[in-house]
Amino acid sequence: MHLSPAGHPEVKRNLGQRPGGHKGQQWCKTLVFSGADANHIIKHEYKRLVLVTLPPLKAFKRYLPILDWGRHYSRDTLTNDLVAAVIVTIMLIPQSLAYALLAGLPAEMGLYASILPLVAYAVFGTSRALAVGPVAVVSLMTAAAVGNLALQGTAEYAAAAIILAFLSGLILLIMGFFRLGFLANFLSHPVIAGFITASGIIIATSQLKHILGIPASGHNLLELLQSLIANLGQISIWTLLIGISSTAFLFWVRKGLKPLLLARGIKPRLADILAKAGPVGAVAVTTLVTWIFGLHKHGVAIVGEVPQGLPPLGLPSFDWEIWTGLFGSAVLISVIGFVESVSVAQTLAAKRRQRIVPDQELIGLGASNVAAAISGGYPVTGGFARSVVNYDAGAETPAAGAFTAVGILLAALALTPLLYFLPKATLAATIIVAVLSLVDFSILRTTWNYNRADFAAVAATILLTLGFGVEIGVSSGVGLSIFLFLYRTSRPHIAEVGLVPGTEHFRNINRHKVETRPEILTIRVDENLYFANARYLEDYLYDRVVADCDLKHVILMCSAVNAIDTSALESLEAIDARLRDMGISLHLSEVKGPVMDRLARTHFLHDLSGRVFLSQFDAVQQLSKPGSAANRPAHARVSATD
Repeated sequence: MHLSPAGHPEVKRNLGQRPGGHKGQQWCKTLVFSGADANHIIKHEYKRLVLVTLPPLKAFKRYLPILDWGRHYSRDTLTNDLVAAVIVTIMLIPQSLAYALLAGLPAEMGLYASILPLVAYAVFGTSRALAVGPVAVVSLMTAAAVGNLALQGTAEYAAAAIILAFLSGLILLIMGFFRLGFLANFLSHPVIAGFITASGIIIATSQLKHILGIPASGHNLLELLQSLIANLGQISIWTLLIGISSTAFLFWVRKGLKPLLLARGIKPRLADILAKAGPVGAVAVTTLVTWIFGLHKHGVAIVGEVPQGLPPLGLPSFDWEIWTGLFGSAVLISVIGFVESVSVAQTLAAKRRQRIVPDQELIGLGASNVAAAISGGYPVTGGFARSVVNYDAGAETPAAGAFTAVGILLAALALTPLLYFLPKATLAATIIVAVLSLVDFSILRTTWNYNRADFAAVAATILLTLGFGVEIGVSSGVGLSIFLFLYRTSRPHIAEVGLVPGTEHFRNINRHKVETRPEILTIRVDENLYFANARYLEDYLYDRVVADCDLKHVILMCSAVNAIDTSALESLEAIDARLRDMGISLHLSEVKGPVMDRLARTHFLHDLSGRVFLSQFDAVQQLSKPGSAANRPAHARVSATD
């Protein structure tokens, strides 16, 4: 800074080379500012220099969505999130205990899986309403996976469940960082629906042993039924009374309590909270009854001592044999949990015209499972019922999940001694009522009427899951879905089309009254051309043209073709050569821009016996003229495309 001739301070600014630029590049020219603006310029330039050296905020926002919604967090949003957290906490406490029981784990592990995972998702997740925690299907899959390596009730069993959560978290994180969320698309909705239906039946059946107070075991429906029937003589009357009464009460609460409260003049919000607190009421009453009358001395199985305090923090044990034995199950749990979670999150987000980012959801769920593993929990994902409750209760941001975690933490610190006399039959009733809502056989009727191949996939998934267990069932369903997809795309719909009179539209000759010309054959392929269907197209064309002596031109209408791979390109070259030998020219019409770009990088267009037309109407008009230019050099015959 120096004084100008007029006595005013001047700022001479020469920023020279731009940060990160090459030698010799000038960020800006030397400028001279004078007068009162000098200090403002100095401050502005300093701020700008600092900002350009910081990583772009978008890079953080992608992996930390909390930086996005957190900036707009208001007092009203806080109030709504707190109310939703209270309602979900009331619902989650008995559910977390029950789902741990379903997984064959100590009750406290259900609470641990409902604390840090919720905080992790609040930081990394993109759904404003998704409620993460233990769910029925993943709990069942956990029991099936860990049960192959250790006996329930042992320290090794719990350790294996923690490892399973850690593996699942790592798999989800890797998928998220490499944006592999599309892999979950190989799980079709009918297969998922069939798997969840069959899983719901297995889960409900597996809990009958707690309702009846008898021992039973099994990994599939047949084994469970055989075990239950064999032990019917050991039924505990007191356990049966508690189980049946709890189940009936919870079914009534789900459908009848809220209308009754509203009829009594209770405000809708309070009525909703009381209705959601039904499971808590069942837990409180049956625990109190068991303690007062000493029913645990008369054969009623109780939860027993639940450790009081904070979740234990630490890394899972590393045992190569256990890790490799659980890897396949971890992949299945990760994919199933992700698909279930994303479908719920997308449904709820659409209601508020919000959006989620599936690849970031992988990171959010991965972080949640890693958090579960380091805090003594087991695999978690987004739950449908809890998420709907969270949404209906008014949750506006993922912070509602973090507040729910605080509520569960307080329960773990203060309420666990009260759970000592909690009957396992009550938890079993909670599970049965929750999972029976997942059973939906209407998918069989829907797929039978709409698509028999999807019906086969659904039916096979249900039967295999019921007969052989969840892992074989879902693996077979995925395999069958992929097989049916490959089969359908390997035999694409191919239509011979003609001109609809009075229009420029071309439609299937078997469905519409159209005009055709004997010397021109137009084929429309309604599928991408790739290695699995390339030969099918060859065979179809050869069979069609071989006996047609009047044919001079074959037009391949590509309006439905989004991609042509190398194998299909070789097939097109072979078709062109074969048709040329027969005195027939091959033409293309309505080729999409990206497909045309790829073809232009090969010699195919140069060697093509016919032409490439912008539209099918142009193709027919041009080729119908006497002496059409079909046999000019190919590079001069390529029309513009989109």
